Amino acid sequence: MVKRIDPKRCCGVIVDVQEFFLSQLERRARSRIEKNTANLVRLLDYFRIPVVVTLERPIDRKGALPGNIGKHLGDLATTFEKDTFDLCGETKIKNHLARLKKRQCIVAGCETDVCVLQSCLGLMQLGYEVYVVEELLFSSARHVDAAIARMRAEGAVFLSYKTLYYELIEAVDGGHHGELRERTYGPLPDDL
Repeated sequence: MVKRIDPKRCCGVIVDVQEFFLSQLERRARSRIEKNTANLVRLLDYFRIPVVVTLERPIDRKGALPGNIGKHLGDLATTFEKDTFDLCGETKIKNHLARLKKRQCIVAGCETDVCVLQSCLGLMQLGYEVYVVEELLFSSARHVDAAIARMRAEGAVFLSYKTLYYELIEAVDGGHHGELRERTYGPLPDDL
């Protein structure tokens, strides 16, 4: 069966986008990750898609979600602190996801080869369809190809922000054109 993202069946998962990890990126890459993650959060909020945000402990050392992303979180967003690399290893998070009754997860965050990898594996093990927004992943490691290959081999679907953007718009309202869409949904993918 072909897998398609259905806004009624999905939630967003933002993994450990925190100062400690962001500070390891080159300035331009960091700016791009923060801006585009904020756009993702805005897009999900527009479609009333719940968002789960995780923060790796200790928060006083690793930091919170940057304010320029957090200010776009809507009333359907919930933030959790975690001690495990796999967010599914945290009972509160796993139970919250189950209560949402969403079977698809749109994933972004860091570190690609640690927390994102293990969280995606955990989500798939629990029966979730996992969609990973490839350009919204980052890591302190230079080489994450093996982690990406492993997620793909286990069934994670990798897509671009642009693909996600248009799939959600098409699924919800048949697509708008021009200025209305940009004003409503945020920057067009080509502007990112």
